[in-house]
Amino acid sequence: MLDNKKLWEDAIAQIELTISKANFITWFKNTYIAKQDDNIIYVSVPNAFVRDWLLNKYHKTILHTLRELSENVRGIEYIIQREGDKERLAQISTQIDRPNLPNQLGINELYVNKEDNLNPKYVFGSFIVGSFNELAHAAAQAVIKKPGVAYNPLYIYGGTGLGKTHLIQAIGNHLKNVLNKKVFYITSERYVTELVDSMRTNTIHLIKEKYKKYDLLIMDDIQFFSGKEKNQEELFHLFNYFHENNKQIIFSSDKPPRQITKLEDRLRSRFEGGMIVDVSRPDYESKVAILRLKLKQNSFSLPNDVLDHIANSVSDNIRELEGVMNSIIIQSQLKNKELTINEVRVLIKNNSKQKKTVSIKDVVKTVSDFYNVEEKTIYEKTRRKEVVKPRQIAMYILRNDFDTSYPYIGQKMGGRDHTTVIHACEKIKEDIKKSDILGQEIEQIKNLLLTSQAVLNSGE
Repeated sequence: MLDNKKLWEDAIAQIELTISKANFITWFKNTYIAKQDDNIIYVSVPNAFVRDWLLNKYHKTILHTLRELSENVRGIEYIIQREGDKERLAQISTQIDRPNLPNQLGINELYVNKEDNLNPKYVFGSFIVGSFNELAHAAAQAVIKKPGVAYNPLYIYGGTGLGKTHLIQAIGNHLKNVLNKKVFYITSERYVTELVDSMRTNTIHLIKEKYKKYDLLIMDDIQFFSGKEKNQEELFHLFNYFHENNKQIIFSSDKPPRQITKLEDRLRSRFEGGMIVDVSRPDYESKVAILRLKLKQNSFSLPNDVLDHIANSVSDNIRELEGVMNSIIIQSQLKNKELTINEVRVLIKNNSKQKKTVSIKDVVKTVSDFYNVEEKTIYEKTRRKEVVKPRQIAMYILRNDFDTSYPYIGQKMGGRDHTTVIHACEKIKEDIKKSDILGQEIEQIKNLLLTSQAVLNSGE
């Protein structure tokens, strides 16, 4: 394996060619490989914000690039390392690496089996079930009891960092380890790359044969197929083979099939022919349960008032929640003491992603894009059904989730009276009680808003 400095220089030189200069400077400045151990690369980052963004946005690219340069790379860990911390961090790193000590920084979380791309850490035993994901979990349990029969395909969708990958890989690990099934996990982006390469080299028949040997195929981020007609055709034929031979197939996406644009109807109908379930944002109780599990895994403890503060202060993204917990653990190690609640408050304030105050324009644009209506019509006086519903939903979200006043909403949305806004909010509230689908749609819009805010805040 290449030395740390050379490997990272070569990696980021390749990555720099694929992203804008501004993003490259923002996210890769002051990063380097701190060490390599057991084919795991430990990348040093200056703060939790950079760590979370690299993990959420660029992790697949970084891992792919490093593996091209050094085929033995098994995974990546991101370590927060500020100026003045290096000596102390090096000391605790040697302690963490001892096999008889707790897994304090989540080491091994990104270990990947090269044969099937499964992460052995993703199992049902470490998956927290709450109201936000209980239907998806129940569907997963049905699949492992009757793979290829119950819910085939299983399609799970939801926002980033809500545990979709953990759940679908837990199914894969169960079928592999308990039922001795041949399993393969792949992202849609990677699958498309394989198809394109095989078409260029006239070896697509080898790709087709490769996938036919598996009993379970798990494909992540299926929305990546949008607009890729030839790739959709190949996926369609692959899907038919699995379905006709009672082999299980599982998809995940950030949105339900009917909201993926430029998707062939025949493929969309295949997705919708099985079980479609969503994973929404975790409630307070679920966040506390996730934090307690993280503490147990790391043989670490925190007072209840600190746990309560974290659960109430951190966003509904599970990945960010775990990231904050990792930051608390590493800071406790650096300072060699338990953090006080005031120190935790400061840490969360400094390291959590900064929230952008949502504007009415942000909400209207997201809602209009979601329902495929022109943004300007939301503000107009029209009573067309296809416009009224999105308009009322926009008003409901602004009032319910961002505490915007009724008069202000009315004023900014076409000069409407505040009583009109109250009526819209009450109607949507009642409609949600009658329609699970509407509730899911609104949750999806909220997730899209959170994602767009993160991108805007990053300067992308």
